Amino acid sequence: MKQYRPEELKIGVLGGGQLGKMLFEKALSLGLNLHFMDSSVDCSVGKISSHFIIGNLDSFENIIDFGKSNDIVTIEIEHVNLEALKRLELLGVSVYPQANVLEIIQDKGLQKQFLKENSFPTSPFRLFESTEKIYEALDRGEIQFPFVQKLRKGGYDGKGVEIIRNQNDLVKIMNGPSVVEEMADIEKELSVIVVRSVNGEINTYPSVSMEFHPTANLVEYLICPSGISDILETHITELSITICEKLNIVGLLAIEMFLNKDGSVWINEMAPRPHNSGHHTLNNGAVSQFENHLRAISGLPLGNTIGNLAAIMINLLGSENSNGPAVYEGFENLMQEQGVYPYLYGKSTTKPFRKMGHMTITSDTVESCIEKYKRVKDLVKIISITNG
Repeated sequence: MKQYRPEELKIGVLGGGQLGKMLFEKALSLGLNLHFMDSSVDCSVGKISSHFIIGNLDSFENIIDFGKSNDIVTIEIEHVNLEALKRLELLGVSVYPQANVLEIIQDKGLQKQFLKENSFPTSPFRLFESTEKIYEALDRGEIQFPFVQKLRKGGYDGKGVEIIRNQNDLVKIMNGPSVVEEMADIEKELSVIVVRSVNGEINTYPSVSMEFHPTANLVEYLICPSGISDILETHITELSITICEKLNIVGLLAIEMFLNKDGSVWINEMAPRPHNSGHHTLNNGAVSQFENHLRAISGLPLGNTIGNLAAIMINLLGSENSNGPAVYEGFENLMQEQGVYPYLYGKSTTKPFRKMGHMTITSDTVESCIEKYKRVKDLVKIISITNG
């Protein structure tokens, strides 16, 4: 029988946001020793972990200095210095997700090329280096309205994405290397999370359907189970596993997809870390995505991914016109609701559409979750003191 000595395993996490906070909380129950680096002590983890240092996630030197004292390095945000991760691997540090995987996923252009080259279904696309090149392609009729432009690097939570529907929207085009995609005719947006351990064990979470905020272009709420047919569920699960195996990733891989009105499925984007579309797993009876990520990178057996409860997860976003120290109006009303589980991320300041927390609603059926969602979705309003 193998002996488990978690205190001897030192895991470094790059990033200290809300995903890091939830990793930290789950690590406690496994006895794992997490150390964090982030650029600000005011981040979510900086307020709760005694193993925290300040460092620039884009700095080669900072990441090397931090990483070489750990047995394993993982991430809670993709935007980190890639060359430093490659060097850490050469130094014998286990980096999960691996640097070659992160190199593909950091760059939306390389993501799309990976999908196309491996015959995974995705929207037709072209890569452009500048705004001028997009205008030239439009003039030649090589791309047509409507289309979606995504910056190749740096985008998150709806930033770095623009929908260009017509000539009037051209003022919104972003300059810099970008992907231009044919706009999907979407019936439903889905996400599947796959977890693969260092030992090659693979589990998948059931798909969720996602509803996006019309202005902020980020997830407003999600529903699990997604309500798709068993045949389609099997198809997208097998597709997700195949992508995971092709990447040979260790840890979590969240795969966002479009279910189009013609019944086709397109892979939209991938994230190699805990993901917003998996927060409901903290409460639906499954082993959470956060715990399974830690199990995967530590070589522990993976836990159950099939929850026994239906769930809706709602992002708690900063109000549209609020900037400054955060106040949660109506939070006590939310606390009185049965089957509603709020999570605040410890962010001291709010701004429009900033993710300040989330709440999960669980019940025996999706229908009862929806009824409760309608009742509680507007109970909490996040504003700033200056706007109060």
